[in-house]
Amino acid sequence: MPKLTVDGIEVEVPNGATVLQACEAAGAEIPRFCYHERLSIAGNCRMCLVEMEKSPKPVASCAMPAADGQVIHTRTEKVKKAREGVMEFLLINHPLDCPICDQGGECDLQDQSLTYGKGASRYDENKRAVTEKYMGPLIKTVMTRCIHCTRCVRFAEEVAGVEEIGAIGRGESMQITSYLEKAVTSEVSGNVIDLCPVGALTSKPYAFQARPWELKKTDSIDVMDAIGSNIVVGSRGAAVLRVTPRLNDDVNEEWLADKSRFAVDGLSERRLDTPWVRVNGKLQKATWAEAFTAVAAGLKGLKGEEIAGIVGDLNAVEDMVAFRDLLAALGSTRVESRQDGALFDTGEAANWLFNTGLAGIETADAILLVGTNPRLEAALLNVRLRKAVKKGGAKAYNIGPVADLSFPIAQLGDDAALLTALPADVVAAFAAAQRPAIILGMGALKTPGLYAAARAAAAQLGVVKEGWNGFNLVHTAAARAGALRLGLAVDGGVNALLGDTGTKALFLLGADEVNVMAGRFTVYIGTHGDHGVRHADVILPAAAYTEKPGTYVNMEGRVQRALKATQPPGDAREDWTILRALSSVLGQKLPYDDLSALRRRIAADWPDLARDGLVARVGTLPAVNAAPVQGALHLAYSNYHLTNPVARASATMAACVSSLIVVQEAAE
Repeated sequence: MPKLTVDGIEVEVPNGATVLQACEAAGAEIPRFCYHERLSIAGNCRMCLVEMEKSPKPVASCAMPAADGQVIHTRTEKVKKAREGVMEFLLINHPLDCPICDQGGECDLQDQSLTYGKGASRYDENKRAVTEKYMGPLIKTVMTRCIHCTRCVRFAEEVAGVEEIGAIGRGESMQITSYLEKAVTSEVSGNVIDLCPVGALTSKPYAFQARPWELKKTDSIDVMDAIGSNIVVGSRGAAVLRVTPRLNDDVNEEWLADKSRFAVDGLSERRLDTPWVRVNGKLQKATWAEAFTAVAAGLKGLKGEEIAGIVGDLNAVEDMVAFRDLLAALGSTRVESRQDGALFDTGEAANWLFNTGLAGIETADAILLVGTNPRLEAALLNVRLRKAVKKGGAKAYNIGPVADLSFPIAQLGDDAALLTALPADVVAAFAAAQRPAIILGMGALKTPGLYAAARAAAAQLGVVKEGWNGFNLVHTAAARAGALRLGLAVDGGVNALLGDTGTKALFLLGADEVNVMAGRFTVYIGTHGDHGVRHADVILPAAAYTEKPGTYVNMEGRVQRALKATQPPGDAREDWTILRALSSVLGQKLPYDDLSALRRRIAADWPDLARDGLVARVGTLPAVNAAPVQGALHLAYSNYHLTNPVARASATMAACVSSLIVVQEAAE
């Protein structure tokens, strides 16, 4: 490993490191605009100039490989003058938009011009002006501010895999634009807003809403998919104004999917803020006491086996434990969390987790997708799969509908029978692989018998080895892994539960993706007036994920905690408090009165849910008997933007759907 001296400090860095990284290892601060740790090196901005002995001029530290014996200076007068010159050139054409720019307060150009600029301009000519570009309903462009760092271009090409942002022209005439000025179609396009070091690309839904210092920033966990992305909720008063990613290399790195970032306007629309009770076929507003009395009346005389519950996709572990406890107190153990109808072994955690891990899948060298489109179901997982294929050289195969996943993949067909008759080249590729993986989607698992066939295929392909478990399920619900850890599943899944004519009463805990027919006494506890309230006899308004503290388990089994950012609207309450209050009215009082007591109850029965980290699991998968299975596979969903009540209430997500339709029609 090379050793070099930076400002009199000797440092040793890994092979392949740059001078910029060596300077940072020595504690020196190096300004930069174009350089980013997760993107390729461009060397555009020249802001990172340093002085290197024996070099006739300052060098761009981001593009200079670190070598043994180099002597670097970062604070000399020569470096200071060079950086001031670069900053002066960058500001020549930059407009004085700071008072009206949404980047104000968190702008790299502001910060670095203050620290490294001259403080005066010698430029008296007219500034360059650039026409605005259309990039869709999410990204606002003011391209006159652009400094040509090309971070957005490199992100679109290298990370998102959608080459729809590029540069036209040269020199002063260079402009960044989307392809034919159409909407960017990537599900992770919003990350260019974070990457842009100036105000050229900002959030269109957030435009002119607030300054950064006006927002209360709360660490939380995203629930729009099962990745468990770490986020920061920016709120002012009772309103959530924006969501931004929080760094976690094990989960979401520093990226965030568009739905997670932009669907938050749905938190304030179509909200349930008061209880409702159905009287003579019509819903009427009620008090909490009246609603609880109606629930008690509806359950009167029912046996435990006549009561059932369905858990939705966005619930926290605390809510589901209280829900489980209440139904158990009523004599029922029939609680189902797989409201999409997926069927699989819900016993040992390794049977249903993404066992490879989100970071681990990047090291896989042979990958078989079965009935899943990770680009829609788990966009940040798709980013990692692209990295495994494009950078790691992994071979990828797909059984299921053809999909554009942004990386090369061999399409084997759309017949489940392929699992028991895999082509010879696929078997050979997996036999030669050190870290093979099979990835099952929830849509495919709606097919009876497919899970067992996939387990048999996994055994044939040898995806479970010493120190490696390559059997993975792609969950689409943030609550799913936590619910399965709590044992919230019944034989036959949700279809068997709903098809049971002996079920007289049904509790829906935020369950909106099921078709509940009229005729049963139905209690809905949730946040929005969505599908779940259609046939509800009693509606109890609950808190959304930003309005309560909670524990979530992502698809790889990682336990994470979210903090409360805002208050729920009106009379809405946190789910577990609703269930605790209802239990008293039903004469089955739950044994906890505050969140701490509830979490102690969780720690007693599920200690791995009471601490951060991965849930307990075994490293092997037992053999299963697989019957022949055949037929076309189905994906979990085809519309990325409208998959849950919050997203369906979002005007921004509706605009994305409209924009995507326009793009598809233009392509046809």
